[in-house]
Amino acid sequence: MSQPDPDTRRVVLRRLRRIGVAFVVLVIAVVAYGLGSRAAESSRLHDLTEAQAVPTVALVTPSNVEDHTGLELPGRLEAFIRAPIYARVPGYLKSWKYDIGARVKAGDVLAEIDTPDLDQQLAQARADLNVAQANAKLAQITAQRWQSLADTDAVAKQDVDQRTFTWNASIAQVRAAQANLDRLLAEVGFKRLVAPFDGIVTARDTDIGALINVGAAGGTELFVVSETSKLRVYVNVPQNDVPSVPAGTQATIRVPEHPEKSYSGTVEASAQAVVPSTGTTLMQLIVDNAAGEMMPGDYASIHLQIAAHTQLLSLPSSPVIFDANGLSVATVDSGNHVRLKPVTIGRDLGAVIEIATGLSAQDRVIENPPDGISTGATVRVAGAAEHANEKS
Repeated sequence: MSQPDPDTRRVVLRRLRRIGVAFVVLVIAVVAYGLGSRAAESSRLHDLTEAQAVPTVALVTPSNVEDHTGLELPGRLEAFIRAPIYARVPGYLKSWKYDIGARVKAGDVLAEIDTPDLDQQLAQARADLNVAQANAKLAQITAQRWQSLADTDAVAKQDVDQRTFTWNASIAQVRAAQANLDRLLAEVGFKRLVAPFDGIVTARDTDIGALINVGAAGGTELFVVSETSKLRVYVNVPQNDVPSVPAGTQATIRVPEHPEKSYSGTVEASAQAVVPSTGTTLMQLIVDNAAGEMMPGDYASIHLQIAAHTQLLSLPSSPVIFDANGLSVATVDSGNHVRLKPVTIGRDLGAVIEIATGLSAQDRVIENPPDGISTGATVRVAGAAEHANEKS
């Protein structure tokens, strides 16, 4: 077998060398590409992590509230005078004369009670009085006889004094028996339940034959008489508005059963205290009800005529932060940094609140501030973030 010539060998070696160099270059290129891709992915992941560390927030803008010259609040109506009628004597209801809705005059008999126990006590008291009077008469005669013998020395002075004091004790017993009889006679007057004033029977919780117990502790109210020609209106006024509602403030009152009508009332009194659980003060108004169109216990819508607030701004209730420092809202400046601003609330309408001070119409307010947010924190605005993502 012949050996390849030197030229052929040189050509083969040159080709092998080129192939090796190309392979090394390819390997280096693949490694360099992998390292570059890994670095780019790491950088992208770092940027994504940094972006997610900054909270994204939605913003709301305060809106101006139209000036208002009144305060709308719910209230309740109560009778000007309400008298629950209880029994003063035990027994059984003999009869009743007025049912619910009936108009009565002062002194009208509402019901009568049959009192067998009281009747027996009264008979016994009369008998006790007769016995006491008889004993007193006997003691008087005896004492007078002994007193007539005192000057004759026929009886001892001690015996005379004893008969005299027995007579005095008998007189005291007569007075005690008479007082007991008078007490029972007074109780007999309570057999009749009478109306204490002109009004309407607004409740009857008894019937003929019912067992009657005595007083508010052991018995139930048998009737309720209410004076409704005037009504008391009770309304809870928010603490911030209390100075604007002095005595004499005029009010317009509406009730659901007469939506087309309104009634005029006047603030008469204030509780002069704030209920901690509601932050309100109880106030009382008086409204004329001579026509009888409103009823005690009615729900009412109260419009208090107070001076207008100035520059109120409206916001949803979600942006308000309540912490140890009081009420505040979180705003975002032009550099996307948070600024907490203390505010005072003009009116809390539930889902919407009216801000009286601390905020301007140009402020950008965070709609749902994250927990623990503080002044100086960096945030990402939701709308701006989406716009930036679209560009990229």
